[in-house]
Amino acid sequence: MPETERTVTVADLMRRDVPVAALDDSIATVAKMLIDANLPGVAVVADGVLHGIITEGDLVFREADVSLPSVTVFFDAMLVADAGRPLADDLRRVLAVTAAQLMSAPVYTIRQEATLSQVATLMSERKVNPVPVVDNANHMVGMVSRTDLVRLIAGTEHVDDAAPATPGGDARG
Repeated sequence: MPETERTVTVADLMRRDVPVAALDDSIATVAKMLIDANLPGVAVVADGVLHGIITEGDLVFREADVSLPSVTVFFDAMLVADAGRPLADDLRRVLAVTAAQLMSAPVYTIRQEATLSQVATLMSERKVNPVPVVDNANHMVGMVSRTDLVRLIAGTEHVDDAAPATPGGDARG
C-alpha cells in the first residue's frame, strides 16, 4: 500500500519520550514537568502501572475558589443544594500537595494501533487531553494530545495562501 493511502495511527502522532510523575511528586515538580515537556498533562505511574493523570486543568482548578453547597432549612430538615461535583473531591484537589492527591483516575487510554479518527473521537466525547498511549500489555508507551492532532492537520490540509490573515481574528470576517 502506498504511503499516501496508509491510515494514520496513534503511533504516528504520539510523543514517545514523555516524563511521568511519581505518586509522591510535589505539585511544583509536576507543573515543571508540564512546562519543560510542553505537554498539557502528565501520567502518574508507580511500578510501571498507570495510576492517574494530572492536566493543566487540574493545576488551574487547584488555584480556584471552591463553591460551597447552599444549605436551606425547611421545617426540621436541612436541604443541601450542590452544583454537581462532590465537595470532598473539590477539596481534595484544592488541598493537594502530591501527585497522588491531585491526579484524576481512572484514566482513559488508547492503543498505539488506534486511528486518528478513534483518538479524536475519544478526546471529543470524553473531553480528555492528553491521552496516554498503551501497548497490548497495557504499558504506557507515549502520550497523544490535541496539539499532536492539530500539527498533523496543519501539515495535511490545503492552505489558501491568497486569503489575507486578520490580526486577532480570522479571514472570514
